[in-house]
Amino acid sequence: MTDTTPNKGQLIAGRVLSGLVILFLLFDAGLKLVAPEVAIKYSPPGLGWPLEVGTMYTLGLLLLIPTLLYIWPRTAVIGAILITGYLGGAIATHLRIGSPLFSHILFGAYLGVMLWAGLWLRSPALRLLVTPRRA
Repeated sequence: MTDTTPNKGQLIAGRVLSGLVILFLLFDAGLKLVAPEVAIKYSPPGLGWPLEVGTMYTLGLLLLIPTLLYIWPRTAVIGAILITGYLGGAIATHLRIGSPLFSHILFGAYLGVMLWAGLWLRSPALRLLVTPRRA
């Protein structure tokens, strides 16, 4: 076993972390695509985005596509990069309107950490790129 090969516990932990993030993101994207009126109703006021059905569809697709890429192991890193960008936009939006720090602004950061930690724990290829080397 090489340094970059996850053991069974790490693999399970990575799958659990990734699974939790995937479930949340699929729920969020699905709500925006299937019931945009409900998503609009429960969106915080003053986000700066037009609260319209078309906007919800667009946001839902912009989240669904990278999430599906993240699910498939061959494209998981690309999906994670794209989801990180989406979450950065959510963080910036909440920061701009003065949302509470720990519950709203940093929620995207929490998801991002879980997303990358889950991928790192289960992906030997990512471990190879990110694991520090000894001289």
